[in-house]
Amino acid sequence: MERTLWVLGLVLICALAAWGLWVGWRHRANRQGGLAPLPAVPNAPGDVVTPALKGLYVSSTTAGNWQDRIVAQGLGMRATAIVRLTEDGVLIDREGADPIFVPITALVEVTTAPGIAGKVMGQADGILIIRWRLGETELDSGIRADDRDEQAEFIAAAAGLLGKNKEASA
Repeated sequence: MERTLWVLGLVLICALAAWGLWVGWRHRANRQGGLAPLPAVPNAPGDVVTPALKGLYVSSTTAGNWQDRIVAQGLGMRATAIVRLTEDGVLIDREGADPIFVPITALVEVTTAPGIAGKVMGQADGILIIRWRLGETELDSGIRADDRDEQAEFIAAAAGLLGKNKEASA
């Protein structure tokens, strides 16, 4: 009898913890409800600049705040992804979640970091960071690439594309 009460108590504690996590996630999404809508994914996203980068979409955060996860509009959904850099922008095609398209005009920087909310690698180049503007808010979207060489190639191509874009707008 005593063992049954302990098991029921443990189950109740686990259920309360799960409920608290769910409520917290929903409250965070409601607080972030003022974000601008995500850009539509174009039917033809432009000429591909580099080979597709395979990896894990970890999360998106407010720019520079690697712990401030954005959960609104499905941006908090972790998923395997294929990232494509095109002349028109970056397409993060997530498995089991809506794709994220970052137009080249909204792209600020592509770099690396040791971590982002949900994943810390410990290496300076562990997470690919795509910094972009969504309305008035700057976001960092993090991808853990499967291949570091392809990641370096992606960053170099993105830097070249950003340089061309800045020259064209000047």
